[in-house]
Amino acid sequence: MSDDSPVGGNGFQPVKSADRTLDVLEALAASTSRVSLADLARELDIPKSSLHGILRTLVQRRWVDVDATGLRFGLGLRALLIGASFIDSDDVITQVGPVLDWLSAESAGEAVHLGRLDGPDVIYLAKRESRHALRMFSAIGRRLPAHATALGKSLLAQRTDEEVADIVRWPLARLTESTITDRRKLFDELATIRETGYAIDNEENAGGIRCFAVSLTTSTPAQDAISFSVPIFRLERAQEDHLVTLLDEARRRISLSPASGR
Repeated sequence: MSDDSPVGGNGFQPVKSADRTLDVLEALAASTSRVSLADLARELDIPKSSLHGILRTLVQRRWVDVDATGLRFGLGLRALLIGASFIDSDDVITQVGPVLDWLSAESAGEAVHLGRLDGPDVIYLAKRESRHALRMFSAIGRRLPAHATALGKSLLAQRTDEEVADIVRWPLARLTESTITDRRKLFDELATIRETGYAIDNEENAGGIRCFAVSLTTSTPAQDAISFSVPIFRLERAQEDHLVTLLDEARRRISLSPASGR
């Protein structure tokens, strides 16, 4: 392959050292606590001697942080800076920001989220916190199975059942008693979403929380979606209809924006 050939073309073979380095960073990002060299080596199937060199380099460049014992590792400051740069430079996040503000105001301060499909998961890219005391926990960068969230289901519904079957992880993970884990039920749910134009997560991701979401026309097929997350005890049917109407109007506003369509 020549130096000026298209990046990401078919037949590309990853550089092994770069591939392993990214595997290390992704493994640390997925962990909720520091990880030992032995655990990383076992998880990634990398020889300890090779992994030790990768970690030393990443620590020196501040991509990875090591504790006082020198034995347990986590993401470093550089990872935070790169993540923040992504949020600041992403066209869709910038474009949708004012609409999220509008949705928050029009819904009297309910939680609003922007999410993006990433393989079988949806990742939270932006949010407006609920102004109410009881709220759903969420964090920028949080990753959840697409089949268990309104954001994810609204995006899966933009694909055919055959495409969805290749995207999601089987068997489907159960996050709550209400999570859809049956193949046929998932496809039936996606068919309903295609008809109605919006998705509902009825305590499928978190108990006591109902979410409503619509996909956006920022790309084809849709990669981004916006949602409301509301505790069920505060919800009445008229309010549900109002939230869905707001989401539909927000989708229309974004589709009319000059920046829409990637």
